[in-house]
Amino acid sequence: MANGKERGKRLTKRRLVEMLSTLFNTNPNETFSFKQIFKLLHLKNHPEKMLAIDIMEEMAWDDHLCKVSDSSYRLNTQGQTVEGTFVRKANGKNSFIADGSDKAVFVAERNSMFALTGDRVKVTMMARRERHMKEAMVIEIIKRAHDEFVGRLKVEQDFAFLISDSNIFVHDIFIPKRKLKGGKTGDKAVVRVTHWPSKDDKNLVGEVVDVLGKAGDNNTEMHAILAQYGLPYKYPKNVENAAVKIDAEISAEEIARREDFRDVMTCTIDPYDAKDFDDALSIRQTNDGWEVGVHIADVSHYVRENSIIDKEAFKRATSVYLVDRTIPMLPERLCNFICSLRPGEEKLCYSVVFVLDNEAKIKSWRLVHTVIKSDHRFAYGEVQDILEKNGVKDGTGQPSPVKVINLAEAKTDKPVDCGDVKVSPQLACGLLLLDALAKKLREKRFKDGAVKFDREELHFDIDEQGKPTKVFYKKSKDANKLIEEFMLLANRTVAESIGKTEKVKKAKTLVYRIHDRPDPIKLDNLSKFITKFGYKIKTAGTKGQISRSLNQLMDDISGKREQNVIEMVALRAMMKAKYSVYNIGHYGLAFDHYTHFTSPIRRFPDLMVHRLLTRYQQGARSANKDHYEELCEHASDMEALAQQAERDSIKYKMVEFMEDKIGNEYDAHISGITSYGIYAEIDENHCEGMISMHDLDDDYYDFDEKNYMLVGRRRHHKYQLGDPIRIMVSRANIEKRQLDFTIAD
Repeated sequence: MANGKERGKRLTKRRLVEMLSTLFNTNPNETFSFKQIFKLLHLKNHPEKMLAIDIMEEMAWDDHLCKVSDSSYRLNTQGQTVEGTFVRKANGKNSFIADGSDKAVFVAERNSMFALTGDRVKVTMMARRERHMKEAMVIEIIKRAHDEFVGRLKVEQDFAFLISDSNIFVHDIFIPKRKLKGGKTGDKAVVRVTHWPSKDDKNLVGEVVDVLGKAGDNNTEMHAILAQYGLPYKYPKNVENAAVKIDAEISAEEIARREDFRDVMTCTIDPYDAKDFDDALSIRQTNDGWEVGVHIADVSHYVRENSIIDKEAFKRATSVYLVDRTIPMLPERLCNFICSLRPGEEKLCYSVVFVLDNEAKIKSWRLVHTVIKSDHRFAYGEVQDILEKNGVKDGTGQPSPVKVINLAEAKTDKPVDCGDVKVSPQLACGLLLLDALAKKLREKRFKDGAVKFDREELHFDIDEQGKPTKVFYKKSKDANKLIEEFMLLANRTVAESIGKTEKVKKAKTLVYRIHDRPDPIKLDNLSKFITKFGYKIKTAGTKGQISRSLNQLMDDISGKREQNVIEMVALRAMMKAKYSVYNIGHYGLAFDHYTHFTSPIRRFPDLMVHRLLTRYQQGARSANKDHYEELCEHASDMEALAQQAERDSIKYKMVEFMEDKIGNEYDAHISGITSYGIYAEIDENHCEGMISMHDLDDDYYDFDEKNYMLVGRRRHHKYQLGDPIRIMVSRANIEKRQLDFTIAD
């Protein structure tokens, strides 16, 4: 590139266009920031820099360049015909997202070929009209994402229709009466499309697959949520029958093959209503320190690879947790009985056994197949009560005041208050020691750069009919964190045992839980957003520097009015964790190697990890990487669907809880800002609803996306994320799972 002296005079626009074109065309795979471009092209004065920015904007408009961020571009290497994913909107503003991109391209309804959300399509990019947005036209639907849909039946004299819940079809699905399967008007049903629209015939035709029940019935609505995402809502009879045939008895030969922990003090700690206990902790003192066993249900012993139970478990990939029920990955006989680590019963486990010193540093560890016998099944609240009755203040981060003592002497060395729980002082003392060690582990984890996100979880009290009677947040306390730290330690340690190899050696295939660094653009938006509250964070630097900066922010906002809203924006900057055989580490936990090993009853990746570890312990060669990556992608996809279903069940219960409160006024705060309105969360019960833009009739409001606000054109009134607001409940549409608010006078 010519430098300033060689040019001799000021650059013309034509010459700068040539220079920019040459730079991008000779580096087709590179993304260049403004700073890099100015340096490479020797643009040193302000007018030349501004001219270059204007030219790149025009080149992006003409599709010669792709805008990667507000301050970076790369060459557009895509042709006119591109493959990707279709996204349908009820308002007709459909879009297309090309493979390898996150930028949406507008697709008008007339150019959609009746594609639906998730469909894999081929599009052609349309010629750009002056001052118009980029548009695409669907020319082929490569693969349909779904062919089954959920909705309400409307049965006429000669025919019937399905009115879909998602409201994504231009026309309802026509159903011949002979294909109704006994469905009646008002029933919720699952319908399979048998005929898709075409140019000549725009009708959708389908057949009823399953009648779920009357709309509004609790079971019907929960099953409809699951069916909407293609998730199972009942267990296949043949799989349940296969589980019945599994022998629950443990033979003497099997016990002889395992390390025996039946006489070691062991317990499970879970939510009060849990039935599938897939992890237990044991503790005993040895000459070398504290031996802590993390014992995980040995599901792989009972569920053989490629068996009918295994295939169903893979298909589900995860248990699904709706507000009022759990849809298990495994048949009930396995998840709640045979594999569940129930107290007083001998159980088979796959265990990570640590020897820790008083500072919770690992002196040694081993991975072994074991047999255990849990002494007690604790609920989190019971453990919390024991901790607090013995001087542990929740959330202080301080270790337990209990001395390091021999557990056998717990009765005589120091009195231990067991609260209302009927357990031995030795067991209560064991919990206090585990808490002390967990706090040391937690302290070190945050020191190493783990990100602090202690978000509260929304919970409902439900009556016998499934009706919500109370909505509240549950905070994670020390009892929860005790379990969390030892599960994290086990997951990290087994991942390191495979992934952490000498440079000359190639690591064997393993399923990792990976989490990438925060999105730099979203992190920059967070930085700008928090300045109005008087805070700042690092947006550049090492992983550790950025995470420590985020942790300082979390500490600074703790207990402040703006805490929830800043935490929400910070979470949006984070990437989503997923499963992969290609390890990049886990940013949020600050671990170079991390996997999921501790919940094989409810997550299929954990079962995969158990099988791989057992295989490698037996001296087998590395598993096929490509095959396991396919399994990982499926598990990540199913996890995302399960989370969406869980969120929908929460929305449904929120609306159900509020449906008899129409006209009531509440104090709330703005929890979301969009181009079509304001989301507000009621302070008293945490229910969230929307104030539509057309209800903001005092002004014309513009949407400022970067600053998360609406700004009035005439009066300049601002609605900002986190602002307090007084609302009135105007509508509760249970079918759409939607609460509508208006601003109270």
